[in-house]
Amino acid sequence: MGRHNDRNHTGGPAGTRVPDGARVLVARSPDRAGELVTALRRVGAEPLLLPLIDFEQASDQHSLDVAFDALGAGGYTWLVISSVTTVQALEAKAAERGASLSSWLPGSLLVATIGPATRNFLESRGISVDLAPTGQQSGTGLLDIWPANQGSVLLPQADIADPRLRKGLEARGASVQAVTAYNTVDYPADPRRALPAFPPGSATAPPQTLTQGSGPAGQDARPPTVLTVAEAKAEIGAGRLHAVVAASPSAARRIHADLAPLGTCRFVAIGRSTAAEAASLGLGVAAVAQEPTASGLVAAVVRSLDYQHSPPHPSAAESSAKDTI
Repeated sequence: MGRHNDRNHTGGPAGTRVPDGARVLVARSPDRAGELVTALRRVGAEPLLLPLIDFEQASDQHSLDVAFDALGAGGYTWLVISSVTTVQALEAKAAERGASLSSWLPGSLLVATIGPATRNFLESRGISVDLAPTGQQSGTGLLDIWPANQGSVLLPQADIADPRLRKGLEARGASVQAVTAYNTVDYPADPRRALPAFPPGSATAPPQTLTQGSGPAGQDARPPTVLTVAEAKAEIGAGRLHAVVAASPSAARRIHADLAPLGTCRFVAIGRSTAAEAASLGLGVAAVAQEPTASGLVAAVVRSLDYQHSPPHPSAAESSAKDTI
C-alpha cells in the first residue's frame, strides 16, 4: 500500500508593495513560474520571464529504473527529495509503470525533503513527509536533524547536484544510493527528452499556483511577457528592469554569462547557494529570500527595491535556503 497524505498547503506572498512601475525579470520558463508571477503581481510588480535553463530525462535511464524498481519493492529505508523537479522525474517513472508515485512508494518508506515548496508539492500528491528542516532549509539543515545510522537512502538528484548532501548522509551512517533523476540543460530542452511541463491550471502544476489570486477574476491567468536574452540585456542596459530573480546556482551562472553587467538591476537569490554562486562570479547580491518559496522571493524583491539607493553586497547571504521551488 502506498503512502498517502490528504493535506494541501497554500501560502500568501509578502503583504508590502514594490515601487510603482517596478519590472522584475524571473529566470524561469512559463510553466514553472506561475506561482511567482502571481505573487509578484500581488505586490504591484510587473513580472517578465527569461527562460534560461530547462530539464530533461536523465541520460542514464537504466540506473534510474533499477533504483526506482528497488524503491517500489521496499529496498530503501528513506527517500530524500530536494526539489519539485525530482518529484516530477519520479512521477514520470511511476507513470511508465501505470502507477501514481504515492501508490508506488511502500508504506514503510520514510520521506525527507528540504524546502516547504517541495514538501507542499509532495503532500499535494498524497505523499507524507517524515523529516524536513524548519530552520535552515537546505541540505545542511537536513543534515543537522538527520538521525544517525538510519539504514539505506535513495537520493535522486540533478546531474549537477552538489555532492555535499550525499557525503553528509554517509558521514551520519547512512548507506546512500545517489542516482541522477534528471539533467539540467540550456532552455529549451530537447522535446524528445524534456520532462513533462506543468500546464497552466492543470492538476500537475504546483498547488499554490492554482489557489492564489489577486484582483479581478482571471487576472493572474494573463501570460507574462517572455523575453529573449538579447531583449533582456537591452532592457537592463536601458535601466528598464529593476530586479532579476534567480532560483538556482545554475540560473545565476547563466544570468552572469548572458546578462552581466546588471547595472542598476538588483540580483535577488532564492537562497545561500545561489547567492554564493552569484557572489563568486562578481554579481552583487541585493537580497536573499528568507525561505525558498514564492512568498520569500517576493519579500526579497521588495527589500532589494526598498534599498535601491544603497549598493548591493556580493557577500550577502541572508538565508540558507536552496533551490526548492
